[in-house]
Amino acid sequence: MTDISSVAIVTGASSGIGAATAQRLARDFSALTLVARGGGHLAAVGKCVKAIGAEPLILEKDLSVPEAAKEVVRETLNTFGRLNALVNIAGVVPARDLFDLTDEDWINGAALKFHGARRLALHAWDALKSTRGSIVFISGNAADCPRAAQAAVGTINAAIEALAKAFADRGMTDGVQVNSVSPGAIMTGRRKAILEKAAAHARIPVVEVERRFLERASISRFGTAEEIANLMAFVVSPQAHWLTGTTIRMDGGEVRSL
Repeated sequence: MTDISSVAIVTGASSGIGAATAQRLARDFSALTLVARGGGHLAAVGKCVKAIGAEPLILEKDLSVPEAAKEVVRETLNTFGRLNALVNIAGVVPARDLFDLTDEDWINGAALKFHGARRLALHAWDALKSTRGSIVFISGNAADCPRAAQAAVGTINAAIEALAKAFADRGMTDGVQVNSVSPGAIMTGRRKAILEKAAAHARIPVVEVERRFLERASISRFGTAEEIANLMAFVVSPQAHWLTGTTIRMDGGEVRSL
């Protein structure tokens, strides 16, 4: 077992917000367990984490499989001996119209982002109690502005925010801090691919698709994965430990409701 003072698990760590968060947390934690289904990019993120100064543990796991969460926590504790933070970022939900979604779409959408995160929190709980640690779930703006075109996204994100509050309620007794972070329109590789597909379908330049999106959302620009990563780092930092049971939105002002 490696002698380590602080450990975080980051899921969805192979790309986008997950990769950016892993690299940001490498400045604050002495070890990180990096979890994702894809191996190639995950190994590259692990090398970056190592270069920044944290010890990486690379775990290629599909968290939609029920046994995977228990294995992630067990291997983390066997390797590093402790756990201080769990950052749940993994999960892509089908962005289809309400009337086009199948039962399988709903089940698969919830299996990773909702149930995978829920099981990880359950299995990590005792270890986090012993360190008075933190959990962060990730949701998204669709939880607050549900639309037919993104029915599963909005429903599952809303459920995640409710789940985080339920864990936070128990955490106030057990000494575990739990919150959720709700990003707006973040320019990740996945979003770029979606915009490019829309541009090809409409036969217009990608920059025009981007302009129209920003105009509809009434925001000045897309956010970056690094901006969300900085927020994640603050939420699990000692400076934010009294912050619990809340959802923090970072969306450039897109959601204007209370």
